[in-house]
Amino acid sequence: MIELTERAAKEVRRWQKSHGQTGGYLQIEVREGGCSGLYYDLAIVETVGEHDRTHISQGITIVVNANSSPYLQSLKLDYAEDLMGGGFRFQNPHVSKSCGCGISFQYNLT
Repeated sequence: MIELTERAAKEVRRWQKSHGQTGGYLQIEVREGGCSGLYYDLAIVETVGEHDRTHISQGITIVVNANSSPYLQSLKLDYAEDLMGGGFRFQNPHVSKSCGCGISFQYNLT
């Protein structure tokens, strides 16, 4: 379902270590907001909720809540650094439109 590139997994591990949560999980959520209506939210969490789904990619356990799951089908998460700094890059083949800033998106669930 969700694929992490090697670079993204390396950054998640660095992020976990810097927050003292080496046993934590990567949580990916889709929230309402932004120019186009939806945006991705990443966090390191210590527990998995009762209705959460888990996936493993590159040895990283990814936690997704039931509401976000339909938006994350075939998501590929990468990490890249450029002149503006580093950041995660979301490659979602089901996104119908992204805003100019590249942070929020539209998604057609039908």
